[in-house]
Amino acid sequence: MRSIPRVIVAGTHSGCGKTTLASGLMAALAARGLAVQPFKVGPDFIDPTHHSAICGRRSRNLDPFMMGEAGVRETFVRASAGADIAVVEGVMGLYDGLDGTDIASTADVAKILDAPVLLAVDAKGASRSVHATVRGYAAFDPGVRVAGVVFNRVGSPRHRALIEATQSLPVYGWVPRRDDLVVASRHLGLAMAAETGAMAGFGSVVEASCDLGGIMDLARSAPPLPAPVEGPDLPAMGVRIGVARDAAFCFYYSDNLDRLRQAGADLVFFSAMTDRLPDVDALYLGGGYPELHAEALSASRCREDVHRAVDDGMPVYAECGGLAYLTERLVTGEGDYPMAGVLPATTEMTDRIQGLGYVEARVVGGAPVLAPGSAFRGHEFHYSRLDCASDARFALELLRGRGIDGGRDGLIAQNAVGQYTHAYFPEGFSGTLVRAAAAYRQT
Repeated sequence: MRSIPRVIVAGTHSGCGKTTLASGLMAALAARGLAVQPFKVGPDFIDPTHHSAICGRRSRNLDPFMMGEAGVRETFVRASAGADIAVVEGVMGLYDGLDGTDIASTADVAKILDAPVLLAVDAKGASRSVHATVRGYAAFDPGVRVAGVVFNRVGSPRHRALIEATQSLPVYGWVPRRDDLVVASRHLGLAMAAETGAMAGFGSVVEASCDLGGIMDLARSAPPLPAPVEGPDLPAMGVRIGVARDAAFCFYYSDNLDRLRQAGADLVFFSAMTDRLPDVDALYLGGGYPELHAEALSASRCREDVHRAVDDGMPVYAECGGLAYLTERLVTGEGDYPMAGVLPATTEMTDRIQGLGYVEARVVGGAPVLAPGSAFRGHEFHYSRLDCASDARFALELLRGRGIDGGRDGLIAQNAVGQYTHAYFPEGFSGTLVRAAAAYRQT
């Protein structure tokens, strides 16, 4: 058993301030010299970049739909090793889960981790009524320990006094309204941490307005968790997998990268905008914002290197933004840009969401980087769509999700596959890619 002080910062709804509160709490605790391990409930890629920048420890996703309950506990306990406290940022409202259930909700994760919940409540425009909200959330599911509340956007000392006149749960903070601390957003969510340091600015606000000692005591009240059974890392396979990681390709689950290493691969990070393709045996192209960097991607000789590598038989696995990069052209509002020209399709950016939600996929064949008959889960969120050639081949059948073409995903060309699905790698998934890289290296 392992004792891991932990607290989950949940919200009543999206936009109530839980992201700024969670990030500010991480920053305030880190400023006190504590080792803070951050987590994010759900499939989000962007909030974890802010957590990681603030804490200096890689933030991890906790998603019961993609990972399963055992996977959530294993990732949590493993990643929390050496930390003084784990802070988990929730998703949406506390009880908002898959298809109107609590599956994959913040409440679901709170129960899996037996963690106390700190509820962020937006107090703007209300006073005594906020206690009805708090009591409703606290009583809704007896299996969830809503242990305290932080009131956000408190307008004045008078506003606070009106709320304090009534009691509900213990109050751990009174965060004032701060319109000067704003994190810019774009079509897929907040700006990435590399583009703004505004989120860390909430640390001083939380330090001044929250009871950090009380929150630490709350976190220490969480009971021990079973230690995970550690599987052995496979011996090094002598293969190198290139991972495009820059402003254009920045959406990766940390667990996926870990599993590639555990399967015996060395990861070589590079920029598809500024670097030539490194000496590697396979490619992993994640999601991100190729549409914002289309001109640089098109001008870089890396796209020609990728094209030649695929012609040579190199295995390539690409997700969402990486999928767009592998197509023939990327059409945005600013222009029509040549891409790697590997997959028989054109990518077009639109002003509407084309796919959003969880995905269940089954491999129906055709790509050596995906084991035939295997299945995995993931998530999709994209504003682009593909115009595919009439003879396009697909590796994936979706039991849930939209994909490229109404339930089909995983466009194939030679040993390359590109899909809209951001997969959470199940056991064996990474090994298939590593073995494909090893086979290519031998040729």
